[in-house]
Amino acid sequence: MAGVDSDSLDKARLEHPELSDYADLTDVALRRILEPAGGLYLAESSKVIERAVAAGHRPRSVLLQEKWLPDLAWVAERFPEVPVFVASDEQLERLTGFQMHRGALASMHRPALPDPRELLAGARTVVVLEDIVDHTNVGAAFRSAAGLGADAVLISPRCADPLYRRSVRVSMGTVLQVPWTRIGEWKDAAPMLHEAGFTIAALALGEDSVSLPEFAAALPERVAIVLGTEGDGLSRRALAAADVRVEIPMLHGVDSLNVASASAVALYAVRFMSQR
Repeated sequence: MAGVDSDSLDKARLEHPELSDYADLTDVALRRILEPAGGLYLAESSKVIERAVAAGHRPRSVLLQEKWLPDLAWVAERFPEVPVFVASDEQLERLTGFQMHRGALASMHRPALPDPRELLAGARTVVVLEDIVDHTNVGAAFRSAAGLGADAVLISPRCADPLYRRSVRVSMGTVLQVPWTRIGEWKDAAPMLHEAGFTIAALALGEDSVSLPEFAAALPERVAIVLGTEGDGLSRRALAAADVRVEIPMLHGVDSLNVASASAVALYAVRFMSQR
């Protein structure tokens, strides 16, 4: 177990390459060097670290406040080769760039993404996130997927990283539980979904849109619910690939919901309003 004192913090960063995994966490551009290009992601809080390990992911190192040592002693026991760095609140803020309210971070080795066809083989309901750029919305959509029974989540090439620290935190670690992977552009993704027997349902307004209750009442055997990016919604390519457009009935002149909220409403309808 490695301890870091205030006088040797900079030296420790040089002596322990793993400690650089936690530097400047508020700089998204810098994090992309390590996450995912470098094959790592960060798990924040003891609960999320536990879920990551339970999912079969292997830690590279752990950084925590001393008071969290009892909760994470099992990491050192199970992975004796993994360094555990202990630091004060001030040292942690100097290193990470923010105040760590959850007390513990683990740098985790990122698992290889599965082939989309593997996830679709046994699925009946999947969520497709197209180009969602806000990590908070990605995390919240994963939480809806986990809580309301989606079998998998597929994300577009330009969608924000589900394993980015904020996404993992907002999802309460469910990004580590729900099977997910990236898919290609719609010219490849749509035929793949159709070959697997999925009806592509785009959540979008339109003159030809059907209401969500109507769609759920006659739900296809296998359905892919497609949600678009904040602001602009779904791309023309996504709408062209869709078999049906579905809209959530709204009141008081409101025409849309936040994408994460929309995912929850759609999945609730699919699960509890359908005649499957």
